[in-house]
Amino acid sequence: MTELQIIGAIASFIGLAIIIKNTNLRQLVDDSAFQHRFFGASAAVFVLWIFRVGIVDELQVHFIWLTSLALILGFRWAMISSSLVLLGITVVGYEKFSMLGINWLLGTLLPISVTYAIFSWSFHKLPRNVFVYIFVCAFFPGAITVSLKIIAMAGYFQLDTNLGWDVIFQNYVLLIPLLLFSEAFFNGFTITSLVVNKPEWVYTFHDKFYIDGK
Repeated sequence: MTELQIIGAIASFIGLAIIIKNTNLRQLVDDSAFQHRFFGASAAVFVLWIFRVGIVDELQVHFIWLTSLALILGFRWAMISSSLVLLGITVVGYEKFSMLGINWLLGTLLPISVTYAIFSWSFHKLPRNVFVYIFVCAFFPGAITVSLKIIAMAGYFQLDTNLGWDVIFQNYVLLIPLLLFSEAFFNGFTITSLVVNKPEWVYTFHDKFYIDGK
């Protein structure tokens, strides 16, 4: 492992430990409905993350769907869910164990934190209606988070691998426009479908704020 990978592993361990410490884990045992949502969402993310494309092994891309995961489960449970998924795809060989810390920081913590920051900002600063929620909290963060993840990982590859910037840019960064709109649509469609049909499944959506009295 490189120095950056060791630092990433330590930081991710500490970060996840703090998140778990501040999470009511009994909810996963006591609330069967939440249990189904948690494991169902985790399974969906796992499937999405194993379907990836790329010419260079280190520079493969895939849908992340972490914006939807954060809105459905909330910040802490989304972090726990994505951490389990990341560990799972690492165990089955889709990622390297040496990259576990870096992938956690840049591939899960960054997108979920950005999504939740945008949600919190919009909740307090923008009019609360269902259209604002779908577009500002789901559609746009989907595009932003996948772009930020790729840019952040590209920076890491430049600093800590033997890959040249030309290779990284041509085979990784240039894929952002292809994923940006697809990820935005995918998250927007997911949240729209759930808000219309199963709003109780979305942790961050409440009828009394976004629908009642509008």
